[in-house]
Amino acid sequence: MPPRVCTLALVAATLLLTACGEEKVATYRVPKEKDTEPPMAAAAGSGSQAAPAPGAAMADTAVPTAEGAQLVWQAPPQWTPKPASAMRKGSYNVPGEGGESDLSVTAFPGDVGGELMNVNRWRGQVGLSPIRQEELEASVKRLEANGLRFTIVELEPGAGPGAKAMLGAMVPYGGSTWFFKLMGTGPFVAAAKPAFIEFLRSVRAP
Repeated sequence: MPPRVCTLALVAATLLLTACGEEKVATYRVPKEKDTEPPMAAAAGSGSQAAPAPGAAMADTAVPTAEGAQLVWQAPPQWTPKPASAMRKGSYNVPGEGGESDLSVTAFPGDVGGELMNVNRWRGQVGLSPIRQEELEASVKRLEANGLRFTIVELEPGAGPGAKAMLGAMVPYGGSTWFFKLMGTGPFVAAAKPAFIEFLRSVRAP
């Protein structure tokens, strides 16, 4: 075979062997991404919170109950105690002619948004529209007993059959706000009002 032909054959064979060889695989190590902080945790860490809408305090929100100093009271004998719960400091069935109402006692740290927000929260629970700050004083009554100053709210039933009425009272004590709420249909709540007021007069620091 002529030398030129041998040289070309050798080059072709070399190229063929190179093309048929295994490819070299490059590998890379990618650092694991850091988990992002949950939005709620980030907000808490920043020290800023979105302002709640009027009347929205404690709604759909997990709120810790008050610890520390506790109030005591004497419930009327006809009120039937119900089992306590994680949220309630006290709970009673309040009987009336043809039915009954529910009385709850709760307590939460701080002022829980203030009087106006809490009044409007209660108004929303019976289907009433919120009031403005300048209307607050005319919408509540004040009661002082045993060194405590209660703010009492009486709410008539909203529209519709079986609409709920409410008697509520709030009182600051020991850095917390205590809430006493009697809720039921209009006639039952109205009939229970005298006993409710006497119940509030029995509330005192231990």
